[in-house]
Amino acid sequence: MKKFNVGIIGATGMVGQRFISLLENHPWFKICCLSASSNSAGKIYKDVVKNRWNIDISIDKSVENMIVLDGVKDKEKIACLCDFVFCAVDMPKQDIIKLEEDYAKLECPVISNNSANRRVSDIPMIIPEVNSDHIDVIKYQRIRLGTKKGFIAVKSNCSLQSYVPVLKALSSFGLKDVAVCTYQAISGAGKTFETFPDIVDNIIPFIPGEEEKSENEPLKIFGYLDKDKGIIISSSKPNITTQCLRVPVSDGHMAAVFVKFDNKPDLKQVRNLINNFENIPESLGLPSSALKSLYLLDDPYRPQPKLDKNFDCGMGITIGRLREDTQYHIKFVSLSHNTVRGAAGGAIMLAELAVAKGYIKL
Repeated sequence: MKKFNVGIIGATGMVGQRFISLLENHPWFKICCLSASSNSAGKIYKDVVKNRWNIDISIDKSVENMIVLDGVKDKEKIACLCDFVFCAVDMPKQDIIKLEEDYAKLECPVISNNSANRRVSDIPMIIPEVNSDHIDVIKYQRIRLGTKKGFIAVKSNCSLQSYVPVLKALSSFGLKDVAVCTYQAISGAGKTFETFPDIVDNIIPFIPGEEEKSENEPLKIFGYLDKDKGIIISSSKPNITTQCLRVPVSDGHMAAVFVKFDNKPDLKQVRNLINNFENIPESLGLPSSALKSLYLLDDPYRPQPKLDKNFDCGMGITIGRLREDTQYHIKFVSLSHNTVRGAAGGAIMLAELAVAKGYIKL
């Protein structure tokens, strides 16, 4: 099959680097251009990231000598070169909104890792195992934008990937109340231990904006497409409260989750639903899908970031310590790789879904 030409907007940051590592030898996608800020534009990619390449494999030989373009000033050129772009930029929110809409209006679809457009009602925010049907809101978004090919689709906050699919697996019992405390790796802030010395032997109990995202984004994901209005209507349930902490871990976001249902299940039912959760990405043949979305572990000392973040090439979600609770009905701990599953890998799988559903075409 002929491969889609792909651009990465924000290619020098940690998520941009992860895009490059995951797209190497991808069966559907080929990187054709890299872009970043004006500070990096015009330089050779490997020189720009020489002292800040943070991925544990070397730079893909096919891109290391690419000249970095300016993601803002060169957008017309990039849109002409690419069938679609991944966007993972560090810019003010309003600038990101404008940039992504500019690319869409240039008939270049945007698969975004950024949070700026997540709350826009006709922009799908998708975890493919949970709400792949929301992709159809694109046809209504295109009417608003006046485009034929261009659109914006976003992935959710990285920490949600570790537990929202688990909640989806159990949703038949009626999700009522959910309390979550997340323990988030430093790579989620684009940091390493060398660049974030304050985190060594420490925990930081506040991540700006994270709790608001964690309490609101799942409601959009659990919502539905209103075809009369052409928008996603957010769900009113479950009631969600969260606390988000930054911990001294390189990669891997962990969540301690407490759930109360409308109809209390027993643990055997819960285990069966998790073990038999439908893997929609795998059934669609998406190359980045995990062989199994949810992995339930019986060892009470698991999951652990050091041992389990790379389950199924970093796309699997591991769950442990599943048990009944005295205040809620059940509680569990879950984990996913935040820059693979939670960021670049999740966005790549979203792009694959858009291809499979015919919204990105050659």
